[in-house]
Amino acid sequence: MSKDREFYLRRLHSLLGIIPVGLFMTQHFVVNHFATRGEESFNTAAHFMESLPFRFFLEWFVIFLPLMFHAFYGLYIAFTAKNNPQRYGTFRNWMFVLQRFSGVFLVVFIAWHVFETRFQAALGAEVNFNMMADILANPFMFAFYVLGVVTATFHFANGIWSFLVSWGITQSPTSQRISTYVTIGIFLALTVVGVQALLAFV
Repeated sequence: MSKDREFYLRRLHSLLGIIPVGLFMTQHFVVNHFATRGEESFNTAAHFMESLPFRFFLEWFVIFLPLMFHAFYGLYIAFTAKNNPQRYGTFRNWMFVLQRFSGVFLVVFIAWHVFETRFQAALGAEVNFNMMADILANPFMFAFYVLGVVTATFHFANGIWSFLVSWGITQSPTSQRISTYVTIGIFLALTVVGVQALLAFV
């Protein structure tokens, strides 16, 4: 792969991780958080999302295709990256390594989540409060989903930091330090929202 082509593919990969994939994840967490208000509130929010106009177009061209590119090219990056946390034991190097590991795990988690929800919906099941409650009633699945939520919020927040650097927005040490604090705040806030939603289903 030529250096120019890889440069642009990495920029596209970084951009799609924020817009639209990261924004969709945030919206997905917000909708799920309606479960904290009860079964009826969650079902109303979920059915509203399902009734959006041009839903098929939105799901494929705004969610699934960008997500698949980000996931598969991310796997390529993860398995070709040179990770040296012991030799270069800085905080950012460890974040680089964790970003790759979290991405690999998320490919598995998201594929399973889509199978349990969207694929089952295509077979006639209704995606509602009871579906998620049944899934999370299994303690192992609940732990798996909690790990999935924490991994997703870390990957997104740390991805924002990398995006700001790679796109030339934060170049100075001071701006990068500030963005570190901001992205930690994003990670914590989204993690609370996501885990609270899971707890509401059980």
